Amino acid sequence: MFTPVFYRHANLMDQLRRMFEESSENYEISSWPLTNVFDNGESLILMAEIPGVKKDELDIEIVKDVLTLKGERRIEYPENVHLHRRERSSIRFHRSYNLPYRVDGSKIIAELENGVLKLVMPKHPEEQAKKIQITSR
Repeated sequence: MFTPVFYRHANLMDQLRRMFEESSENYEISSWPLTNVFDNGESLILMAEIPGVKKDELDIEIVKDVLTLKGERRIEYPENVHLHRRERSSIRFHRSYNLPYRVDGSKIIAELENGVLKLVMPKHPEEQAKKIQITSR
């Protein structure tokens, strides 16, 4: 009988998910969190989806032009329960980003709201565009 490709793909994903769940309660992933990074002319702005991560479980570090996010999301279950389905697992993450230019580390603003981390990273003064005055003779 013909099985649509989508259903076979979904079944494979379910099998992989179960394999991860059975192998470890906590696992580390390097492509998480999902992020967008953009430049507004004055600053780099990073938006990262980190649902379930508390601010005290998050570490943000910058060295030269490398930004590193480290953290952990802990999923706790009540005692004496039978788990029927687990799709959300505890996770540790460590992700580094090579920034396109240096930023001013002393002026970075970090906000965490509704599971979204927002970092506003102003350009380092040496990276700012400088207006050149033209003189005539």
